[in-house]
Amino acid sequence: MEITKHFTISTIIVCKEKAFLHLHKKMDKWLPVGGYIERDELLEEAALREIKEESGLEIILYNPDKQVDMADAKQLIRTAHILLEDIKQDHQHIDFVYYATANSFDVKPEDGEVTDLKWFEVDEIKKLANVPKNVKICALEAIELLKVK
Repeated sequence: MEITKHFTISTIIVCKEKAFLHLHKKMDKWLPVGGYIERDELLEEAALREIKEESGLEIILYNPDKQVDMADAKQLIRTAHILLEDIKQDHQHIDFVYYATANSFDVKPEDGEVTDLKWFEVDEIKKLANVPKNVKICALEAIELLKVK
């Protein structure tokens, strides 16, 4: 059996002490915003495109690296995680996971995008049943890292 692998992008968005997730239509699981990376698209461009489509939120991507002037190269924003996820028996995603902050809970997904979406507090995330364990771990980590103190 041949296993197909696709490159995907996910972003855990945090506002105050809540993480934004949506109920994926086909998978019936709570997931962060994200999707497939398009041809010739930088990771951060894919993340920003998916965030705009699925949430309409104005965000700032979290950058774990110190920005240095590279003179003849552009320093890209490093993801928080890179995960290999089993989607089906013969299909996997190589998922680049960003964290981001939003200044507002006011979501405005584009028409035809997600409709079942929610901001979750830490206790709610811990109790969620239909969420992949890696999403739960990343959401809790993102809240701890990006919460407003």
